[in-house]
This record gives sequence, C-alpha cells and structure tokens, in this order.
Amino acid sequence: MAKVLLLVALFVLPALVSATRMVKNPLMVQGHVYCERCRAGFETPKSQCVPDATVKVVCRDRKTDQVVYEREGYTDKAGNYQIPVHEDHWDQICDAVLMKSSQLDCATMTPGRERARVILTNYNGIASTTRYANAMGFMADEPEAGCAEIMKMHQENEEGV
Repeated sequence: MAKVLLLVALFVLPALVSATRMVKNPLMVQGHVYCERCRAGFETPKSQCVPDATVKVVCRDRKTDQVVYEREGYTDKAGNYQIPVHEDHWDQICDAVLMKSSQLDCATMTPGRERARVILTNYNGIASTTRYANAMGFMADEPEAGCAEIMKMHQENEEGV
C-alpha cells in the first residue's frame, strides 16, 4: 500500500497539477483587424479598421490536433482586440483566428491573413505577459475608387527593388 501511495505522490499528483497550469498573471493576446478596401491581400493606405469583429484564440493539441482551448473576443472601435488567457499552453499550438466581420461589405477573410500564431506560455523567456498577434484582415466585396493608383505605386516600388 505504501508503494502505491508513493507512486501516486510521485506521478499522478504532479500530472494533475500541471494539467490545470493556471498562470498568476493572465497572458494577454493583442491584435488588430482591418478591412482591405483594395483587395490587395495586404494592408494599403485604403485599409480601415473593423470594429466589433469576432476573434477567437484557439489552442490545439500538437499530437491529436484536437481543440483544447477556445476564448472569444471582439475588436474595439479602432479594430483592436485584447483576449485574456488564464492558462499556460506551452505544449499546444495556439492561434488568434478571425471569426466574423461586423461589416457586410467587407466579410471575406483575406487568404493568409485569417489567423496569426501566438505563443501562450511563460516558460519561453518572454518577460511580458502581452502576446502580439500579426494583423488579420477581411477584403471588401468590391475595390474602392483610387485602388488602381495604389496598386500601380506598389508595382513600381517592386520593380525598383
């Protein structure tokens, strides 16, 4: 019986404690959501913020790819969001993911800009509890006036490089 209790104390209890992994100071995932009015696939001078967009932090198990954590948030009037995460996810793959635009004419997710990888652990040497996600974006249904000039300017800049 003593051996069983020793095994439980050495192996089972630490596993249970690490499974919850609550952090003292929550990690804060911050990012920005924009509407690309020129349909360029990247931010341009015509890009605008998207207030009240729905964003979710999603963490998946590395081995099974099963979702083990989700937390939803919304952008403010400036298109910025902050989503607190109270658990440590050092052994999981986590992303900030676009879910829904508040603008009917700008609701198509830009391919490659619909998610942003974030590291949600305190065990990686990052002193800050803030985790910055890359900007994510939607595309307008139709390009706005003046977009042709912006795209031409970007082409000229690429040719000069």
